[in-house]
Amino acid sequence: MSTHPGKELAAFAASLQFSDLPDAVVARAEDLFLDWAGSALAGKGARPVETIEAFARQMGGTGGHAEVLISRRRTTPYFAAMVNAAASHYAEQDDVHNGSVLHPATVVFPVALAVAQQEKLSGRALIAGAAAGYEVGIRVGEFLGRSHYRVFHTTGTAGTLAAAATAGRMLNLSAAQMLHAFGSAGTQAAGLWEFLRDGADSKQLHTARAAANGLMAAFLARDGFTGASRIFDGAQGMAAGMSGDADPARLVDRLGTRWALAETSFKYHASCRHTHPAADALLLAMTEHGLAADDVAQVTAHVHQGALDVLGPVVDPKTVHQAKFSMGTVLGLIALHRNAGLNEFADQFSEARVRAFGDKVRMVLDPEVDAAYPARWIGKVTVTTTDGRTLRARVDEPKGDPGNTLARDELRAKALRLAAFGEAASEAEMRRLFERVAAMPEIAEVGPLLG
Repeated sequence: MSTHPGKELAAFAASLQFSDLPDAVVARAEDLFLDWAGSALAGKGARPVETIEAFARQMGGTGGHAEVLISRRRTTPYFAAMVNAAASHYAEQDDVHNGSVLHPATVVFPVALAVAQQEKLSGRALIAGAAAGYEVGIRVGEFLGRSHYRVFHTTGTAGTLAAAATAGRMLNLSAAQMLHAFGSAGTQAAGLWEFLRDGADSKQLHTARAAANGLMAAFLARDGFTGASRIFDGAQGMAAGMSGDADPARLVDRLGTRWALAETSFKYHASCRHTHPAADALLLAMTEHGLAADDVAQVTAHVHQGALDVLGPVVDPKTVHQAKFSMGTVLGLIALHRNAGLNEFADQFSEARVRAFGDKVRMVLDPEVDAAYPARWIGKVTVTTTDGRTLRARVDEPKGDPGNTLARDELRAKALRLAAFGEAASEAEMRRLFERVAAMPEIAEVGPLLG
């Protein structure tokens, strides 16, 4: 094992070049960027997001070339990254990496876009910066382990390091400066799951602060600001304070040969990813056996411990966002509408039939599912019917996982739905955005995505 994994990770992030990336990784990065942009546009009009945007307007001034997607205005990279990160984590449609339980896009691409626009960088620089952010953030999430996720929202914590790596690569930090940026990012890393019990707005704050704090850490490091060199594995570092099962070897796992970016999954349902395996399995059971919602007496979702930790506290969802963390609500929407998308949550999450179906749903810890997690997210349900049958269904790769992925046409259709939901961009604007993202490696200077 490396005697200084943080230093080795910093050197990798600082030296990563676009030419190092396999073609498949570049293509995946383009798809992830497109998927992220749609999610960011879907945040337009959401009260928590607009509150953060109002704060940014008040505090951020008008200087700068970085684009706030939901308002089309220009501001500094710091505040653009903040707002775009908040916006892209609202609809629960942004990507996720299974093994780290991290949503990389929502903290990486706001920074990559803001820095590229401010510094007048190329599309290749944007993609290389994003790749550095994915590779670092995912490995930090894996390093922090399952114990971390029980209390901490990994996208807020490891996401701060992902943002720092993204900005640091794009600012051409040296390896030593990148390590300082990691130190400053790690000491700011935060995000607690307690907000779910109240349906509070903290989830958008987590991504807003992760993106902004990581960006700040990189800009400070460029100007000589120093950070802890052993922020990961030091005696009072992240592992000591935030994990009971941290594994520093995960920080440097196959750097340069294993591309974690390509392992990232797209989200199909507009809900917490922990609900997706069971949702897919229930949909399979109902389709295969021709069941209607009224034919179901009980559903048992066989889940991993992480699902119990995150979804368990939401017992009576009062808001749309809480409903997205309610297994009963998600499975109710699947049973009644065969879909758990943005419109279903907006229009039907609180209807009596959905709530009644939710009362039939229970979660139980399944040893097989738990042992496979987080590398694999297996979906298993047992359905008891009103006529006394016991039916079982299983999904080994939820829709959107790399082995069951969304094709580019599906991603574009999803992005169109997201933009329409937020009324943030027309179809013509989105189709121009699709072309721009697909041509990103050839763009000499990244300008506005919209308009």
